[in-house]
Parts: sequence; C-alpha cells; structure tokens
Amino acid sequence: MRWIALFLLWPVAAIAAATGADVVFLGEVHDNPAHHIAQAAEIERMQPAAVVFEMLTDEQAARVSPQLLPDREALQAKLEWDASGWPDFAIYYAIFAALGEARVYGAAVSRQKAREASADVIGAFGPDAPRFGLDRPLPEDQQAAREAAQMSAHCDALPSEMLPMMVAIQRLRDARLAQVALQALEDTGGPVAVVTGNGHARKDWGAPALLSLAAPDVTVWALGQGEGDDPPLGEFDALRSAPAPEREDPCAAFAKQPDAVSTD
Repeated sequence: MRWIALFLLWPVAAIAAATGADVVFLGEVHDNPAHHIAQAAEIERMQPAAVVFEMLTDEQAARVSPQLLPDREALQAKLEWDASGWPDFAIYYAIFAALGEARVYGAAVSRQKAREASADVIGAFGPDAPRFGLDRPLPEDQQAAREAAQMSAHCDALPSEMLPMMVAIQRLRDARLAQVALQALEDTGGPVAVVTGNGHARKDWGAPALLSLAAPDVTVWALGQGEGDDPPLGEFDALRSAPAPEREDPCAAFAKQPDAVSTD
C-alpha cells in the first residue's frame, strides 16, 4: 500500500505542475473508467497545446474539432470508434470533453505495420528507426523480461516463438508514440499530453525512454495507474490507484479470441 499512500500525499496535479514537463504521459488500464476520469482531470488542469492518443490513427485525429467535442454521439460516429476494437467510447469521452483547444494527434499503429514489425521493426518504422533505438537489440535481460510479460498478459497461451515478434511490435508502438509526441511538441510548442496504456507509459523502457533517447533535452513526466493494491509494472513519476471495474476473466476472453493480442 506504500505506493498508494505516496500518491495520496503527492497528488498528480501537484507533481505535474511542479515538473513543468514538456511531455506528460498519462497511463491507463484501457477498460477502467476511473483511469480515464483521472486523465481527463489532468488534461483539464494542464491545458496542453496538444494531446496524443494511442487509440487514434492520423486520419481519425484529423476528424476531431472543437465544434464536435460537445456532441458525444456525433464524435463517436465521426471517429468510427465502435469498429476500432477499443473499449466503450463512453468511458473515454471524458478525455475528449476536456480537450478544449488542444490539437489532437493519433499514434495508432496499423495492423499491417504491426505485421511488418514482427519480421522487420526497422523497416516497419522507417528512416527514423535509429533515432528511437530500434536498430539496436534489447539487452538480454530486458528482452527476457518483456517476453515473460507478454506471455503473462496472454494467459500463458502464446507459442514461445511468437514472443520476440510481440516484443518487436511493442517497441514499434513505443517508438511511434514517442515520435508523434515529439512532432506535436515541435508543431505546438507544448506542453503535450499522451494518452496511452501503462505498458507504453513506463519510463524505464516505454515511449518516455525512447523519447528521451531521441531528444534528451525534452522533459518528460509519466503517470502510471494501477487497480486496488496492484501498481502497474515499470517506473513512473507518480502512481495512482482506482478500483478495478467488473470484467470477465481476461483469459476466458483470450480463449475465445486467440488472435486478439495486445502489446500494452
């Protein structure tokens, strides 16, 4: 419980305000409504110039406008959210409602790019791959830890030969988030908020680490959000806890949809 107590002593808004970070990563468990409420509150407080969404493509992000934001149903339809595979738009809407005049960016990786990355992450990402460390193999201990995390996240149901491919896709998504966040910072001057899963928001090896590798002078701050007594894995500047929502056994869901994999 120490990490929860620490957070209660140092609220997210107070820590984020003190850092004055250029880029703020706001982690989440995707289907936890309380996590999205916390993200929305931080976005409303910090009034970022730009917000990057892991869930949106470039094309979807371009459809968002201040005029559309007050109409949840219209925004949901415009984004074609129901076909995206993400949890119910109703639990994400608080974030969109808090955007104000912030410019919206999408950092989603297409399935085609993910498939390419499983065989060639450098080719899938493009010429900027070295800038974000994708031209280098991971340290052996980190590769092993990432593969173990992927196996655990998929209920020990993945063939072992798939694990390196899953890690490569995760690295691609981390790099894409970092790349888009830097582009948003360059375009707008910041600050920039990034809405993403905890796995991508962790500072030890997620998108913040790759952003710092590519642009060491850019200041980065990251929030991780856990459930109950379980903190998210990885390193963060602040941690927050919320009750877990009622949900089906994720392993049962995976058994029904063995092709539905996540790299968060």
